[in-house]
Amino acid sequence: MYKYFPHNQDDLQTMLERVGVDSLDALYAQIPETIRFRDDYKLPSEMSELEVRQLFERLGSQNLQLMCFAGMGVYDHYMPSVIPQLLQRSEFLTSYTPYQAEISQGTLHYIFEYQSMMTELTGMDISNASMYDGTTAAAEAMMMAVAAGKKQNKVLVSAGLNPKTREVLDTYALHQGIELETLPLKDGVTDLSAANFEGVAGVMVQQPNVFGIVEDFTGFADACHDHKALFIIDSVASDLAVLKTPGEWGADIAVGDGQSLGIPMLFGGPYVGYMCCTEKLIRKMPGRIVGMTKDNRDQRAFVLTLQAREQHIRRQKATSNICSNQSLMALFVTIYCSLMGRQGLKEAAELSYAGAHYLCDELLKTGRFSLVYDKPFFNEFYVKYDGDADTLYQRFIEAGILGGVRCQDGFIFAVTEKRTKEEIDNLVKIAAL
Repeated sequence: MYKYFPHNQDDLQTMLERVGVDSLDALYAQIPETIRFRDDYKLPSEMSELEVRQLFERLGSQNLQLMCFAGMGVYDHYMPSVIPQLLQRSEFLTSYTPYQAEISQGTLHYIFEYQSMMTELTGMDISNASMYDGTTAAAEAMMMAVAAGKKQNKVLVSAGLNPKTREVLDTYALHQGIELETLPLKDGVTDLSAANFEGVAGVMVQQPNVFGIVEDFTGFADACHDHKALFIIDSVASDLAVLKTPGEWGADIAVGDGQSLGIPMLFGGPYVGYMCCTEKLIRKMPGRIVGMTKDNRDQRAFVLTLQAREQHIRRQKATSNICSNQSLMALFVTIYCSLMGRQGLKEAAELSYAGAHYLCDELLKTGRFSLVYDKPFFNEFYVKYDGDADTLYQRFIEAGILGGVRCQDGFIFAVTEKRTKEEIDNLVKIAAL
């Protein structure tokens, strides 16, 4: 018997005797023979380490590696090579829930630093220890608004929100008794004048919106607060290095995905959601918060603080039942922000902005593209194509390019700091054919 098998024959016999049977067949005697599986398991034969490596290399080579000009929530940003080396340290890979503060100071410390960085990035008072991803963070913000609104159970959601996020909101709302109402767009931006605030607990918008447009939310917070509703902004985390922060817009809750802070696209995950809020909402915030204090020797120490007991033992009373956080991905974001610093984050955002505007200008020069909305955009934009968009999209694929996201009769293109002028010019050349 191999040492990693949990039970040897003596162990099995002891357990059988304890339950009063003398064999495994007798133990399963009540299972009808007609549904028993008697064939050999279709498992591959054993392989050496070298053979396993070669197998996965062959499988990996079947993936089509494309140069990414797509976005809509997932972006191809630069990842400093030191990050995976630090993440693979055993104290990080094996960590789970740091309930015992005395032996979890390292984990608690980096979560505290993550929280500090996210509050600075969003301009908010408080950050929790991270969420599963950006879509579920938005759903938690929706429920948080309803919990704070007491008898109000309606949330207005801008039509400029990413459709993937809206689908998750719909699912959560269905089972929480929350009514969602769509705020329409006017010329590509949220039309607040169409809002009916009766029974509204919160208003959720996205910045930049799904079409990449940078919206002007002047007056949104005042309108929400005048009707005792919360103002929620969902943002791409990296864009906040240069854009006006949710805090500056007067938001009560800021949410979004942290993937843009250096996390690779990873076939769709895992990512990390962030959630920040004003101090008065701290006890409505789901998840955990790490705080800094001093121990009995007057030394700095980190502890879990202000996590609602209802999340564990009175679940029917809980605002949320989320008790965990994406700790490893939060560490990823923390290392990334530490390495890049304020200036690095700003430069990456500015390069993305410049690249997107250069691509847009060059596409417009071909005479085959036109902007759907003539509004300020950041690193993502929506253009209509005068031709067969599906055929063009396939030409991009054949050239090794993921040419944006198909949207009706056009494309939503995204550019990050990784895309060079030569790469952009090549895309334009293909598009001009």
